[in-house]
Amino acid sequence: MFKKVLIANRGEVATRIIRACKELGIKTVAIYSEADVNSLHVKKADEAFLIHGDPIKAYLNYYKIVDIAKRAGADAIHPGYGFLSERADFAEYARKHGIEFIGPSVEHLKIFGSKIESKRLMKELGVPVAEGSEEPIFDVEKAKEIAEKIGYPVMIKAAHGGGGRGLRVARNEKELISQFQIAVKEAEAAFGKGEVFIEKFIENPRHIEIQIVADKHGNVVHLGERDCSLQRRHQKVLEIAPSPVLTRRQREKLGKVCVEAAKKIGYYGVGTWEFLMDKYGNFYFMEVNPRLQVEHTITEEVTGIDIVQEQIRIAAGMGLSFSQRNVQIYGFAFQFRINAEDPKRDFVPVPGTITAYYSPGGIGVRIDGVVYKGYTIPPYYDSMVAKLIVWGRSWDETIRRSKRALGEFVIRGVPTTIPFFKKIINDPEFVKAQFDTSFIDRKIKEFTFIKETDPEVLALAISAAIAAHHGL
Repeated sequence: MFKKVLIANRGEVATRIIRACKELGIKTVAIYSEADVNSLHVKKADEAFLIHGDPIKAYLNYYKIVDIAKRAGADAIHPGYGFLSERADFAEYARKHGIEFIGPSVEHLKIFGSKIESKRLMKELGVPVAEGSEEPIFDVEKAKEIAEKIGYPVMIKAAHGGGGRGLRVARNEKELISQFQIAVKEAEAAFGKGEVFIEKFIENPRHIEIQIVADKHGNVVHLGERDCSLQRRHQKVLEIAPSPVLTRRQREKLGKVCVEAAKKIGYYGVGTWEFLMDKYGNFYFMEVNPRLQVEHTITEEVTGIDIVQEQIRIAAGMGLSFSQRNVQIYGFAFQFRINAEDPKRDFVPVPGTITAYYSPGGIGVRIDGVVYKGYTIPPYYDSMVAKLIVWGRSWDETIRRSKRALGEFVIRGVPTTIPFFKKIINDPEFVKAQFDTSFIDRKIKEFTFIKETDPEVLALAISAAIAAHHGL
């Protein structure tokens, strides 16, 4: 086992990794930018090193990060998610300098860094994929040719990256011509590469993903699925495990497909195979995320398996601590991404100082958070300040417990998505599990209409009035 791990990340995920390391008896090293001096991950780690300069580039300078790891005596680096977590060059550089990268092989990072390459590979392995191009498309004429062949509507997708950026839908040739250049520019801006490809658009699908855990000795298991259909503009906001609509047979079949694919290519580490499921129950491969997912928490809650600890054990060369027959899924779990955003102003991020903070508790309630009273949210990073994870023995119990937990959760000083989630959790269609990827965008006006008498809005209005009175 490793003696010391450097966490090449910040905020919530860095704190999550520190917790896993503590339980494994591993010392931790944090890195931080000047904007993160007061971040919780800095306070929780055994050691912390400041990286001067640009607050974003601080977490992307892997030459500096590896140098710090060597000076601190770390024998491994955990990249978390985002930033450098899927960078093959980072993994290669770290390993070349005698420090283990807690993640998959460089080869697999390269393959899964391209949606086109990963789709081609999965198709060869017998994983179901949607019709579309198998090469990057650089001009609109080629795009038109492929769209006519597979039929509209189609998706124009960035070949690299994710998060819904560089993704556009075209329902006819006119829309394809206008959306193609937009998708290319978005891909260039977000990922530095303007490569896109065309894929058949699946109308109102479910977004289903399978969690894979594989060691370096050929043992591969799946931990069931997560339903990530609740999205706003292709961005996940509320995730569920397991899916309330999948049958046991579907789960076993899809899980087996992913396990076999991982075995055939010799994949190790944790990874997520993502699919779209149409209204007929057909699955279409989207991509593989060769890293820890933001929503790993809900799989942990329904299986009782610490995915981060298992990920560290695998990197250290140890075998899986369980087999497929040991994996039992019990109950349901929801993860709410609590963001410092204003739902009433198109979810614009609102950095600022937390003036009051109270987190919910009780059985089945977990908080993976990074903020506290007096903490100032910096404007440079993702707006997520906490993840509220709620578990229940049944679908109905999880909903009731979620209502209670959201009602207890208090964050003042900045607007958050808590009122937005209160609307969703009370929606009759959600309660009946009748939702797909279009659900939130279709009901967005209903979910973001918050009465001025709501306590959250009143508190923010009072805080703003007091600040204005004092000239703040």
